[in-house]
Amino acid sequence: MCPHFEGYLVLWSKPLRLHLGVLVVASLLCTSTPIIWLAFRQGSNAAVSAGVQQMREMSLRLIEGYRNTLQGGTEAVALASTLPLLASPPPQDIAAKQQFFLEILRNVPNATSIYTGYPDGSYLQVINTERRDVRQTLAAPDGTAFAIRTIAGRQGADVTSTLRFLDRDAKPIGEREIDYAFFDPRQRPWYQSAVQHGVPVSVGPYVTGTLKVPTLTIAAPMRDNGQVVVGINIHLQTISRLLDTQEISPRARAYIIDDADDLIAHSDPATMERLLGIWSKNADGAVAVDTTTDCYDTSLETVARLRRDPAFANGGVARIDLDGERQILQIAPVGVSGLFKGSVAAIVVPLEDLVAEANRLLLHNLLIASAFVFAGVAASVLLSRMVSRSLYRLADEARRIGDLDVGEKGVSHSWISEINTLASALAASRHAISQFALYVPREVVRRIVNPEGRAVAKAQRQDVTVLFTDIRDFTTISEQHSPEEVVDTLSAYFELLNTIAERHGGTVVQYLGDSIFVMWNAPVPDASHAENGCRCALAMKAAVEELNEANRRNGRPALVTRFGLHTGPAVVGSFGAISRQQYTAMGDTINVASRLEGLNKEFNTSILVSAAIHDAVGTRFELRSLGLAQVKGRAEKVDLWELVGESRRTQERG
Repeated sequence: MCPHFEGYLVLWSKPLRLHLGVLVVASLLCTSTPIIWLAFRQGSNAAVSAGVQQMREMSLRLIEGYRNTLQGGTEAVALASTLPLLASPPPQDIAAKQQFFLEILRNVPNATSIYTGYPDGSYLQVINTERRDVRQTLAAPDGTAFAIRTIAGRQGADVTSTLRFLDRDAKPIGEREIDYAFFDPRQRPWYQSAVQHGVPVSVGPYVTGTLKVPTLTIAAPMRDNGQVVVGINIHLQTISRLLDTQEISPRARAYIIDDADDLIAHSDPATMERLLGIWSKNADGAVAVDTTTDCYDTSLETVARLRRDPAFANGGVARIDLDGERQILQIAPVGVSGLFKGSVAAIVVPLEDLVAEANRLLLHNLLIASAFVFAGVAASVLLSRMVSRSLYRLADEARRIGDLDVGEKGVSHSWISEINTLASALAASRHAISQFALYVPREVVRRIVNPEGRAVAKAQRQDVTVLFTDIRDFTTISEQHSPEEVVDTLSAYFELLNTIAERHGGTVVQYLGDSIFVMWNAPVPDASHAENGCRCALAMKAAVEELNEANRRNGRPALVTRFGLHTGPAVVGSFGAISRQQYTAMGDTINVASRLEGLNKEFNTSILVSAAIHDAVGTRFELRSLGLAQVKGRAEKVDLWELVGESRRTQERG
């Protein structure tokens, strides 16, 4: 078979459970996906259409409320301009004038005030003080519902200028004089515009003379006397409240722009606060607001462009991409009776908000449909799992064997005889490898049985740290105790030292009678092999002392141990015949470590290390110099050091 083809087979080899699951799921998806997709597509389109229609209806109601306010003000001014009663300046017929103005404010609740200006400078104004900020500006007493400002006799010596306060029943509750010099109705923009044009006019935004707040005004000259002007104010803050879009969506916003694309009012309180601040900076007339530069609303440029499109001459709905999402934009002209020409109301709503509820219902239906699909998928997975569970369990056992987790376990059983046969074979392999690991270093075994097939590297030169141990007078101990006692004692001893060596990253290469040969930095790389070797020797010494105390209590012999530790280059790898090899290390470094262990007898020490160890560990351990000593089989003398323990600084840092 072609090697490339075999590679593809291995690449695409998947578990049985996956194959069975894919077949069943594919068949379910092929039938259900087109149905679900069509349902979702049609449902989404219906949701969008319903959302847009809902937004259009709500928007028209909102815009209609704004128009009604303007219409009410326009009609009130038109009616007032025909009444002969208002043609004469105050204080003539002052009570009747006040009563008429009060009735208008009750019928136009969104109006802030209605007033009349006369060519002699007289002035009569009735103010609705329902809003708290209005009452605060006028310093009105508690219970005030209306305030009446009167300026009369301006051309004479006795000028009347008062501010009276009425309750809800129009009963007086207070009065005070008010300065008239700073206010002359003949200088106000509404008066000048109405007198100049001789017809009803819309003025603003501008700052009112009494309340000092931005407002829109509808004003008209008297029919029989064009020098007498009637006006009604609607403050911008009131217009902002009329633009409340919470019923449409929490993220929707609405605003009014005039024919010059200047922003007049906005539904967002923060934006409206900025606008009011700018209008209030200029009390002499309108203030142009650069909506592009000031970035009051990111949709302003789009609205300014669309309103000049003939397709939107009478308003309309458009879908735009804004602020990273799809938005629905409604534009509608808001001029009333020829006034506020060119003014446009715009409402912007994220499409997601409009279709959220419909999408929730659609999603609910889709979830029900998907539940049936998932039920089929679950059934297929359950079926395949029943077949492949035992195979996965055997694969897991094989992986544990590869990781040398070879503890004896029961044989897996299945309803399928072939799986039982495979389980028995794995159990036999586990037993064989567990026995193999008893005679060969565990890391070497792991490399030999590595599933990637990497064999243990051939012998090569590298730096290692080597530790040799030996039991003092072991021959005498063997003579004085039975072989069984010696074996039991030695087994516990070796188990203890082997555990400590593995804990410190060392590999027990060989047991040599009553001594062991431990190595670091091979076969597992260890950058701190000299330090780990020193710590291991100290730990072994302490552990053997504890073991000896227990041996003495149990009548067993004490195993006084000597240690020799050296680091340097050695040839490490597999040695031996083709049919049988052994993993070990050879070289002068190994010989020196062995000889150091033997020199403990002459110096009456426990742990001897070489100068190479001293240089490698520096000041991290306490070492006592013993000078130069001749080592058997070596021409040069060896600089000996006794390993006493870890330095105090290292212990504190640890």
